[in-house]
Amino acid sequence: MSDQRAVAFIFARGGSKGIPRKNLKILGGKPLIAHSIETALSSHRISNVIVSTDDLEIAETARAYGAETPFMRPAELATDQAPEWLAWRHAVEWLETHGRPFDIFVSLPATSPFRATADIDAAIDRLSPDFDLIVSVTDAKRHPQFNMVRIAENGLVQQFSMAESHITRRQEAPLAFDMTTVVYVCRPEFVKVSNGVFDGRVGAVHIPEERALDIDTPYDFEVAEALDLLRNKKGI
Repeated sequence: MSDQRAVAFIFARGGSKGIPRKNLKILGGKPLIAHSIETALSSHRISNVIVSTDDLEIAETARAYGAETPFMRPAELATDQAPEWLAWRHAVEWLETHGRPFDIFVSLPATSPFRATADIDAAIDRLSPDFDLIVSVTDAKRHPQFNMVRIAENGLVQQFSMAESHITRRQEAPLAFDMTTVVYVCRPEFVKVSNGVFDGRVGAVHIPEERALDIDTPYDFEVAEALDLLRNKKGI
């Protein structure tokens, strides 16, 4: 697919609640969103890096680090309730209606600052006629068959997944993975005709745990800061 035009999108709204102004919070000396922009720009497979945001300060910061902001995201697509998929569709349709069609859609959430260029390239390479969309996964820390539980209304603890309950050893259970926010890759048409990731045939690329951190809470950000210091000490 090296002859096809891949466009990377970073969807970064201004109204984050868990970590206020999260996308602009400084990590390793630069705004969080800058990490995703710079990694995308380092990939020879990516032709353009576009940030979709409703926030003027985020847009200005994105441009300062080399991304494009050819449009502002409509306010109704930047609320807590608005599915990000609709922002994906808006971005695809905006480019197409403004004479900028492309072949491969790549979403790189700003909340995964430690992804590598190789992770982006691997996801693009994985996209084929066999798959509608490629997600990134990492080894699950817990297995739903053994150590994930739910508490019923009567207070009893139950296994969250009762599938294949005849399996008594973790080693016998199917491998389980956590989905990450490192990278999503699909064709623009799939974004336009579908309503979510699992509306189609989904493939995956495996991401090492050290590159798969997703920053969602203040604690996650503290972990990211510690990991950034460690990576710098190791020269990564």
